[in-house]
Amino acid sequence: MRGKLQQREHQHGDTSRQSSPSREPVSPQGDGGGARSDVLGDLSGAFADLGTFLPIIIGVFAVQQVDPAGLLFGFGVFALATAAVYRRPVPVQPMKAVAAVAIAGGLGTLGLTASGILLGVLLIALAGFGVVGRLGKLIPSTVMNGIQLGVAFYLAWAGLKLMAREPWLAAAALLILLVLQFTRLKPLAALTVIGVSALWGMMHDPQILPPIIVGLSLPTFQLPGTGDLLAASGAVLLPQLALTLTNATVITAAIAADYFPADRARITPDRLAMSTGVLNLLLAPFGAFPMCHGAGGLVVQHRFGARTGLAPAIFGVTCLSLGLLLGEHALDLLAVLPLAAVGAMLLVAGFDLANSKRLRTAPLDELAVIVATAVACVVVNVAIGLVAGVLFEWLRRMLKVRGQAT
Repeated sequence: MRGKLQQREHQHGDTSRQSSPSREPVSPQGDGGGARSDVLGDLSGAFADLGTFLPIIIGVFAVQQVDPAGLLFGFGVFALATAAVYRRPVPVQPMKAVAAVAIAGGLGTLGLTASGILLGVLLIALAGFGVVGRLGKLIPSTVMNGIQLGVAFYLAWAGLKLMAREPWLAAAALLILLVLQFTRLKPLAALTVIGVSALWGMMHDPQILPPIIVGLSLPTFQLPGTGDLLAASGAVLLPQLALTLTNATVITAAIAADYFPADRARITPDRLAMSTGVLNLLLAPFGAFPMCHGAGGLVVQHRFGARTGLAPAIFGVTCLSLGLLLGEHALDLLAVLPLAAVGAMLLVAGFDLANSKRLRTAPLDELAVIVATAVACVVVNVAIGLVAGVLFEWLRRMLKVRGQAT
């Protein structure tokens, strides 16, 4: 397959029709090359994506009467199912458009349940008819690489904002991350930073550690009414669907194909959409927050060592344990984790994703489309970035044809 693509590049000199981002392939076995290194990397990478997970979950919990047991139960089951289906570090993340509306007070608890059910049904239908996969094949490689660069910018910017909360702690975390890259502890870089920074926070302020009361907390089953379904469809359906179809399925599948070429047939846009739809439909009535996969999460987890399904499995077991055993106290415990240190990990992962061979070798006209698409993704969102990128690519081709004609 790679030989055919190289042959096409040699013959045509324009790779913009390929829909897969051009990045250096990475061995699924990781940098350590051994089973022990893989396990340590999965352990570290499992929690590397907390920079997007924690702020959203804590923010939603602060303004909504959300049951922590149901919320964490949903993430746990979703992550374990993802680990079993894909056997790679395919991440599980809260849906960002839904979270934005929920934090702004636009949805109640049953509105969140309705959102998960509606989005689940739509994604199942779209994936069942193969619509998501066809969408991925239609996207030019310049646009795909632009969205990938936009994800890198988003990760880096999100990391910088978190680091600004505690600059000295963030600087120390960044230094630890960089130093560990040259030691045998590299597979444990993310876990080391989280552990050390959390310990520093508790030593600096012992009152930050909440009381830990262990007891069985089970999620409750509830279904939304017609009013909740109508409110959810008007508030979040279209913006979240656009984000999910791009960032959580098409872009995630494209990056996964670079990281794990042998699993290209298993991690596809349609399969990612189907698993997202089925699991949201099943888990939403139990109080689960609407969830999806995500390109940024895949990049961060892979950057810090995750290579197999053990990473989402570890994350899933952790969420289940916190939700079922700690209940309402679980989010208080999660709040102990210093987000400034997590921000340092996002910054490193964003830089790593942006450091692509495609950007270094692309012709100037294609590079302009890539950068313009990335800027649109960051300034607005991924869905708008996709539309803008297609327009930019169309304009590039028109100018190229006119230039050749003259």
